[in-house]
Amino acid sequence: MPTPSSGRRATNITLPTHLLTEARTLGLNISQACEQGLVIALTARRREEWLARNADAIQSWKEHVETNGLPLAEYRAF
Repeated sequence: MPTPSSGRRATNITLPTHLLTEARTLGLNISQACEQGLVIALTARRREEWLARNADAIQSWKEHVETNGLPLAEYRAF
Protein backbone atom coordinates (compact mmCIF):
# COMPACT_ATOMS: atom_id res chain seq x y z
CA MET A 1 0.00 0.00 0.00
CA PRO A 2 1.43 3.42 -0.94
CA THR A 3 2.11 6.14 1.54
CA PRO A 4 -0.40 9.00 1.51
CA SER A 5 2.21 11.39 0.13
CA SER A 6 3.10 9.18 -2.85
CA GLY A 7 -0.19 9.68 -4.68
CA ARG A 8 0.12 6.22 -6.17
CA ARG A 9 -1.97 3.09 -5.80
CA ALA A 10 -1.20 -0.52 -6.65
CA THR A 11 -3.50 -2.14 -9.18
CA ASN A 12 -3.74 -5.35 -11.16
CA ILE A 13 -3.77 -5.36 -14.94
CA THR A 14 -3.99 -8.14 -17.49
CA LEU A 15 -1.57 -8.03 -20.40
CA PRO A 16 -0.96 -10.36 -23.33
CA THR A 17 1.79 -12.80 -22.37
CA HIS A 18 3.94 -12.07 -25.42
CA LEU A 19 4.00 -8.34 -24.63
CA LEU A 20 4.87 -8.91 -20.99
CA THR A 21 7.63 -11.37 -21.91
CA GLU A 22 9.16 -9.03 -24.48
CA ALA A 23 8.98 -6.05 -22.13
CA ARG A 24 10.75 -7.98 -19.40
CA THR A 25 13.35 -9.25 -21.88
CA LEU A 26 14.07 -5.66 -22.90
CA GLY A 27 14.24 -4.52 -19.30
CA LEU A 28 11.28 -2.17 -19.49
CA ASN A 29 9.62 -0.91 -16.35
CA ILE A 30 6.13 -2.35 -16.83
CA SER A 31 4.44 0.05 -14.42
CA GLN A 32 6.06 3.06 -16.02
CA ALA A 33 5.19 1.87 -19.53
CA CYS A 34 1.57 1.27 -18.52
CA GLU A 35 1.42 4.69 -16.88
CA GLN A 36 2.78 6.38 -20.01
CA GLY A 37 0.26 4.54 -22.17
CA LEU A 38 -2.56 5.55 -19.86
CA VAL A 39 -1.47 9.19 -19.98
CA ILE A 40 -1.56 9.06 -23.78
CA ALA A 41 -4.99 7.39 -23.80
CA LEU A 42 -6.40 9.91 -21.30
CA THR A 43 -5.02 12.85 -23.27
CA ALA A 44 -6.58 11.53 -26.48
CA ARG A 45 -9.95 10.94 -24.80
CA ARG A 46 -9.97 14.40 -23.21
CA ARG A 47 -9.20 15.92 -26.61
CA GLU A 48 -12.02 13.97 -28.28
CA GLU A 49 -14.47 15.01 -25.56
CA TRP A 50 -13.39 18.66 -25.72
CA LEU A 51 -13.79 18.70 -29.50
CA ALA A 52 -17.23 17.11 -29.21
CA ARG A 53 -18.36 19.61 -26.55
CA ASN A 54 -17.09 22.54 -28.58
CA ALA A 55 -17.97 21.35 -32.09
CA ASP A 56 -20.76 23.91 -32.54
CA ALA A 57 -18.57 26.82 -31.45
CA ILE A 58 -15.70 25.65 -33.65
CA GLN A 59 -17.99 25.32 -36.67
CA SER A 60 -19.51 28.73 -35.97
CA TRP A 61 -16.06 30.32 -35.80
CA LYS A 62 -14.98 28.65 -39.05
CA GLU A 63 -18.08 29.99 -40.78
CA HIS A 64 -17.44 33.46 -39.35
CA VAL A 65 -13.86 33.45 -40.65
CA GLU A 66 -14.95 32.19 -44.09
CA THR A 67 -17.52 34.97 -44.32
CA ASN A 68 -15.60 37.83 -42.68
CA GLY A 69 -11.95 36.84 -42.80
CA LEU A 70 -9.59 36.74 -39.86
CA PRO A 71 -9.87 39.54 -37.31
CA LEU A 72 -6.96 41.93 -37.55
CA ALA A 73 -5.80 40.20 -40.76
CA GLU A 74 -4.64 43.54 -42.15
CA TYR A 75 -1.98 43.70 -39.42
CA ARG A 76 -0.48 40.25 -40.13
CA ALA A 77 3.17 40.33 -41.11
CA PHE A 78 3.14 36.89 -42.75
